[in-house]
Amino acid sequence: MITNTPEIVRLSPESIPDYLNFFENVAHTDNPEWDRCYCLNFCSASNTREAKTIFSDPDVRREYAADYIRKGILRGYLAYMDGQVAGWCNANDKNSCLECFGNYFIYGDTAPQKDERKVKSVYCFTVAPKMRRRHIATALLERVISDAAAQGYDCVEAYPEKGDADQYYNFPGYKELYKKMGFLQVGEAESRLIFRKDLRKDQPSLSGFQSRYHHRET
Repeated sequence: MITNTPEIVRLSPESIPDYLNFFENVAHTDNPEWDRCYCLNFCSASNTREAKTIFSDPDVRREYAADYIRKGILRGYLAYMDGQVAGWCNANDKNSCLECFGNYFIYGDTAPQKDERKVKSVYCFTVAPKMRRRHIATALLERVISDAAAQGYDCVEAYPEKGDADQYYNFPGYKELYKKMGFLQVGEAESRLIFRKDLRKDQPSLSGFQSRYHHRET
């Protein structure tokens, strides 16, 4: 049966084959420069050395991606449409990612500081080229917010681009998406804006917003 509603699944070791296939054969078919990135820049690991050296090899990135998923270091959600992965959202614990290489793209040479709050950070969206403009990123973000509230997070943060960017460099998510989902701009980093949704006031439901996903735990 063909459906227009994505099924959102939390990343797990069982989904490693689907995750690898998505980044190898689907995610960047219209942007070969980013082929097989495996979204390794944002994970709860101190991977600056690897990112600057061995991560230039896609086969090495593949091995690290599978290992990071098995260890629970790389976290996020896959969106399925008709049984196939159509999108991905990298969402991780902010304090666990303070030494991620990807923070350079947000904060520049200024390292982020430990947050006293429990913060879930949204770092990246990747949607299959043929599945764009079907509200997949919205569905993924809704699941991130729902799970973060249930897990006792104080807020969800996101880091959209400051200025104009094409659809590829808007991988952190569009400002309009976050505004639609109740995020407010609370600051600026060197390269990005900082948007935040306070869950202490809004948990656990998204009042007035119609769910765009089917929920499956794994």
